[in-house]
Amino acid sequence: MLSQIRGLSRHFTEETLRTYLLDRSARVEDGCLVVRGYGSQRGVHQKVAGRAWAHIAAYVAFVGDYDPELEVDHVCGVPDCIEPTHLRQVSHAENCRSRKQQPRCRNGHDREIDTRTGRYRKVCRRCNGDAQKRWRERQARQVAEGRASYGRVAE
Repeated sequence: MLSQIRGLSRHFTEETLRTYLLDRSARVEDGCLVVRGYGSQRGVHQKVAGRAWAHIAAYVAFVGDYDPELEVDHVCGVPDCIEPTHLRQVSHAENCRSRKQQPRCRNGHDREIDTRTGRYRKVCRRCNGDAQKRWRERQARQVAEGRASYGRVAE
């Protein structure tokens, strides 16, 4: 069963993997068992035990009956949670459908509804417009610097 996990170090048995995952995790107030992986960032998928995803290794070690054709989904929505009751296997399509869309972008702007799909737009128009404006300013600055280095005066 453990051989089906991509990136998992070969020296683990199911018992040592369980112990390893429990030693690297801590229970938080909402009931999730949050693992501390190789990254220092909280709230993202973590890699442990070689280069395997922690939630997949936890599903195999604690739940069992792993099908590599399906994806391991977090019922709680916390990507670094390895609580066995919060993990389930679903198809890729179901995993995509169950993703929660945020009503605001990462900069706090309200997202617009796409009229074709009825879902939030993936790209925030204000953030995209600001990024394009910064890009145009940067390009203009580089052109001006390039012309100045050749002794040409900017128009």
